[in-house]
Amino acid sequence: DALAEFPKSGLWNVHGDFFVKHEYDNGITVYTSGGYTNGIRYEGTDGWIFVSRGAYQASASDPVDQEKSAKALNASDPKILESVIGDNETHLEKIDDQHGNWLDCIKTRKAPISPIEKGHKACVTCLISDIAMQFDRKLEWDNDKEMFINDDEAN
Repeated sequence: DALAEFPKSGLWNVHGDFFVKHEYDNGITVYTSGGYTNGIRYEGTDGWIFVSRGAYQASASDPVDQEKSAKALNASDPKILESVIGDNETHLEKIDDQHGNWLDCIKTRKAPISPIEKGHKACVTCLISDIAMQFDRKLEWDNDKEMFINDDEAN
């Protein structure tokens, strides 16, 4: 499901305010909106955690609300942020320079911290969100075929 405001005239045709709802087969629902603080909020049975890039701006035109985005990490209970990942739990690799990691991998032929398949899936999510915003109906996505189900117009 998606809603968006598009300009009726002028040079630009990209959406303004928007809201997108993705429902996954595993029961996870993801909401994205221009009205939310830039970042992602994970909700679980013990509370929520919010992660963003803080007040970082990729360029001068990056529309980051400095006041709302100043806190890069937040949680429903501050104790969640103090939890320690156990030996038998998933540990993710930490990296401070993703672009540098990519350049190093070109030289060393090692796999980057962000595999191309994950980057592709992230881009697909953005692209199908934009397509969904342009239709006044719910769209269903076939992740294996990478096509909308029974919707030639959306494809």
